[in-house]
Amino acid sequence: MEVSVLQIEDPGCFWVTMKGCGPDIVDEIEYKNLNAEMNQFYDKSSNNVDEGKPLMVEEGQVCVVFSEQLKCWCRAVIKSIMHCTDHYQAQCFLVDYAKYIFVKSKDMRVALEAFMQIPYRAKKCRLYRAKPVTLCINFCEDTAKIVPAKRWDSAATWYFQNLLKATTEIKAKLCAVEDNTFDIFLYVTIKDEKVCVNDDLVLKNFACFEEAKENTESSADYQENQTPLNVESLPVKTVNPSLAFRPGLFQEKVSANLETGLAVSNSFLEETYQRSSTDVNESPESSFQNLSEERNFVFLSNKIEPSSVLETAPLFDDLKKELTRKKFLGPNFTESYCWPPVARGCDVLAISYQGNDPFLYIPPVLTFLQLGSCYKALPNRNGPLALILCPGWKKAQLVFELLKTYTRCSRQLQPMLIILGQNKEAARSVKIQRCEVIVTTPYSLLRLFEHHSFFFCRLCHLILDEVDVLFSDATEQVFTILDCYKKAVATEEWNYSPHQIVAVGTHWNKHIAHLIKEFMDDPYVVITAMEEASIYGNVQQVVLPCMNSERTAVLLKILDFTHDNLQKVLVFTNSVNEAEMVDKALKSNSIFSLKIHKESKFNFKYILEQWTKKYSSGSHVVLVLTDDCMQSLGITDATCVIHFSFPSLRIFGQRLHSMSDNFCDVIQDYSVRQKCPKARSVVLLTENSTCHALGILDYLQHAKAEIPPELHDFAAKMLEAEEEKKFSRPLCAYLKTFGICKNRRVCPDRHQINLQIDVPQNILDTIIQTPGCVTILPLHIVNATNYFGRIVDKLKDQYTILAEEINEYFKKPSNKISVKNVEKLAFYGLCEKTLFHRVQVIEIPPKEEENMFFNVKIKYIDEGRTSQVQNYQLLHLPAKFQCLPPQAVEFVVCRVKPIDNEIEWNPKVTHYIEHKIKGKLHEAKIVHTLGSTAWVDPMVRVTRLSDLKVSVNEYNVRSAILSTGLGTDNPDHVTQLQKLCGHVKVLEHAKNLEPLSIKEDTAGPENVSNPYDMSIQENTTENCNSSKITSGNHPSDGVAQTKEAEDSTLHQCKCFYPEIKWFQNEETVTVKVKVANAADCKCEFSKEKVVFSACSGDKLYLADMELQQYILAEKSTCVIKDKEVVIVLAKEKRGVWCKLLKNKNLHVSFDFERWEDFEDESPFPVGTKKLCWSDAVTEELVVSSEDSGTESEE
Repeated sequence: MEVSVLQIEDPGCFWVTMKGCGPDIVDEIEYKNLNAEMNQFYDKSSNNVDEGKPLMVEEGQVCVVFSEQLKCWCRAVIKSIMHCTDHYQAQCFLVDYAKYIFVKSKDMRVALEAFMQIPYRAKKCRLYRAKPVTLCINFCEDTAKIVPAKRWDSAATWYFQNLLKATTEIKAKLCAVEDNTFDIFLYVTIKDEKVCVNDDLVLKNFACFEEAKENTESSADYQENQTPLNVESLPVKTVNPSLAFRPGLFQEKVSANLETGLAVSNSFLEETYQRSSTDVNESPESSFQNLSEERNFVFLSNKIEPSSVLETAPLFDDLKKELTRKKFLGPNFTESYCWPPVARGCDVLAISYQGNDPFLYIPPVLTFLQLGSCYKALPNRNGPLALILCPGWKKAQLVFELLKTYTRCSRQLQPMLIILGQNKEAARSVKIQRCEVIVTTPYSLLRLFEHHSFFFCRLCHLILDEVDVLFSDATEQVFTILDCYKKAVATEEWNYSPHQIVAVGTHWNKHIAHLIKEFMDDPYVVITAMEEASIYGNVQQVVLPCMNSERTAVLLKILDFTHDNLQKVLVFTNSVNEAEMVDKALKSNSIFSLKIHKESKFNFKYILEQWTKKYSSGSHVVLVLTDDCMQSLGITDATCVIHFSFPSLRIFGQRLHSMSDNFCDVIQDYSVRQKCPKARSVVLLTENSTCHALGILDYLQHAKAEIPPELHDFAAKMLEAEEEKKFSRPLCAYLKTFGICKNRRVCPDRHQINLQIDVPQNILDTIIQTPGCVTILPLHIVNATNYFGRIVDKLKDQYTILAEEINEYFKKPSNKISVKNVEKLAFYGLCEKTLFHRVQVIEIPPKEEENMFFNVKIKYIDEGRTSQVQNYQLLHLPAKFQCLPPQAVEFVVCRVKPIDNEIEWNPKVTHYIEHKIKGKLHEAKIVHTLGSTAWVDPMVRVTRLSDLKVSVNEYNVRSAILSTGLGTDNPDHVTQLQKLCGHVKVLEHAKNLEPLSIKEDTAGPENVSNPYDMSIQENTTENCNSSKITSGNHPSDGVAQTKEAEDSTLHQCKCFYPEIKWFQNEETVTVKVKVANAADCKCEFSKEKVVFSACSGDKLYLADMELQQYILAEKSTCVIKDKEVVIVLAKEKRGVWCKLLKNKNLHVSFDFERWEDFEDESPFPVGTKKLCWSDAVTEELVVSSEDSGTESEE
């Protein structure tokens, strides 16, 4: 079941609330209604203080108390009582909120029975079989070892809390209940990876597993989707979970039921998991005692005898010993079916929820590779025996590390990881000698194959890891590799050598059918995800939109059919009342139907007898049931499933398993499939179906089903709601780095602008004072294009002065005062080697009182990096050193991304760039800003040769990345950022921003007092959609203001200074004035001056330019175009101008596109050419403003 964590004390004591639907789960709406009723009732009675007060109180008593913090009446249990002179106070535990509070006697009331009918919302839990450990040091023997402890270490609790904070989904699997505490296995999903918290704590040495008294199986047996736990093997008492948290005040009323539930539960579980498929439990009630357990389903194309125990698994002995030594918890359910056919050298396709786990194939493939005699007929050449294709470098690296670990116990296979970029020389230099296993990606392999034509001459085993992702991201490349392999094994010499294809994945893909049919030889198909098996089984998916009130009428219409063959129909409902209602409606319309649910008077044996009776052709049998009856009935021969209630995807798959006998092989010929009776799944889509709409939509899309517009609408609303929940999260790193997030649905971060976060005030001065081209100092390298560092003021850098003062201050030992009470978000000093830094505490772990020393997480506010330090290392930082705002700025290099559709940079590129740029000054042009993030393009390392008065561009960072061959052009990067800012979500506080105004200056437009004001007033929306920001831009230039603020601002100015770019040759200077659809255009030329004016819409633009050198006015021209005005100035004397204007103007800049053209002709990393500029031009490049026009506008 899915849960939400309310409160954590430690891994052995925490409280959760259950989410979702189910017979044992109380909906949150019911708790809200209860809360409203309690408040209404007790607020009325509060007028008379003595009315309703308990006559006496004692520890353990259930009552209702008023919480000052929550401002409402709450159900509570009294934990302790303190008597005062005229009243008493009680420490109470709020059973629905998992909070401890102190309550005065006047705020306590008697708990009415009407308010105690539903279970407590907060469920006390502990991790099943996970016990705390500690480090025991023996000073006599000088040894240390980890031993069991009585209580949890603070580090374990901190790690546990952080793990739950980082998760996007939490699920719990109930194993036992003891003393009103749930013993559970906890599963969390972090970055699309599912982790068992119990196992993770053990692996991290925070806990150890407590062995059960009668059951010594490993924790793998309790993994999600594994065979459920046999309750009789537990060392604790087990009760019905639905009754475990009934209020203690009325415990006597249900005690008899608890005892009955225990007996029934044990007998049922023993029968269910030890009986054969033909045995049926006689008791209908017993079928509902273990609802949280999920039975494992498997679909097989050929019979396989599973190997569920490592000792009997088809692996060689040394590998079994190594796996045991590594505490391998397996094989799991899917592995038990995959390993036998893979180890025999057969073709295998496996689709599973664990389909991204390399252990599905690594152990059995290594076992087969030990049979050296199988490969004697192969040609004696260099080439691998096994090739593992992975969807990306990161997965390839993981697989390679696993191979290195487990090939130590085998014969010398010398595995090799090959990741190649677009550098042909690198592919040419690869040597494949005595290497028998290669791990690579499809793109890298094809680059390698261009220079190694005999690569497939010895290849026997082709493994496709995450085959669904491979076919989605690199379809053409994968089929090219499959064709090459097919041609290689088609020769006569391969008749005596093995050839095997293994494909594993998590989802079905339309190309998998072609893979099976054209490239595999009688494959073993293993599918443990039943919704995916239904696609393989060619189940027809039908979605019928209707109103919730019309479902019964639609159901009757579906069942009003005549058919030549026997039809067996299952109608799934999610409640007893719904099942009764549907059954009554069917009978009233003369449709023969059966009914089963937990309150039904018929037992399972009777229902199965009726279901399995022989019926004549054309008959149809309808069974109405609830989901909790599925596993006990074990029906697999249904021809149609009708989802009367909209299910979750996992329940959806289990329902489809009821038709598995009628699955028709999707790879069969069309004529053969036509003869098969086609199984059909009908989903009734209503206005109440939004809860699971996203998962079902994804499934139907890759099942190629016809999808009604209503489902798309539901999914769109759900996505919008999910994004709303993320509004306080950080902006997605992928969105910032590449302009797009491929996994937006599962990404935990925000994908829209939040003005509260994206326009912090502490970065304003840095951006305003250093507009356009700036000098930056990268200090912390996140990846190849993402860095943290500072903007450096060449004239007077405030941080440099502050750093000197801080280091001078802390040189005196008397000033090094350790902080006693560490506070979150407070600023402190920290000594690192010989330097002192300003740091901010961003996280403090929960600690025990006796711990004097503990770790805290800090951020270096002037560098951007984070670290863990001991609390005693933090030094008191005087207020005078805290005045300067944090200087760390995040820099993102634009227009470059990893090759091959990767979403993360290869570490080779990151290490190369880190070595090249860290700690070195660079010149960069800021093209966009959001919050404390600045996008730069270009970013250049400039070396000034003072003797020659020239500056040399050593390298351009973007070109350096491209030169590695592992990066490629990303032309849409800034365009995507524009779109992001074009759909800004303005918060309420932004609507109240005071409009900014321009202070006009008679000295000329170049002396405008505040360039930020000018940029906002000219056109906030245009700036928002621009890829290049006007000089002096505030970070919010990338963010649209409200229409009211914009309109009020625009009316306060009379004219605007246009944005201008210029370039030159020996005879002319070309000036581009950025004014779209210019009207009433005037351009007056004189020897040393150009005055330009024009109107665009309701704006007047004026540029009075005093030139650096003289021009020929009579030969100068002005041409009006759609998006700009081009002015060509004829030079009086041939030669190069150092700059355009006599006085610097923030709205006039050199045309960097001309500069970039040179860059493309001579990439700097090659070292063949370097650009040189005079100091004057270089100065203008650094201090001039940027063009705010976009590439699309040009």
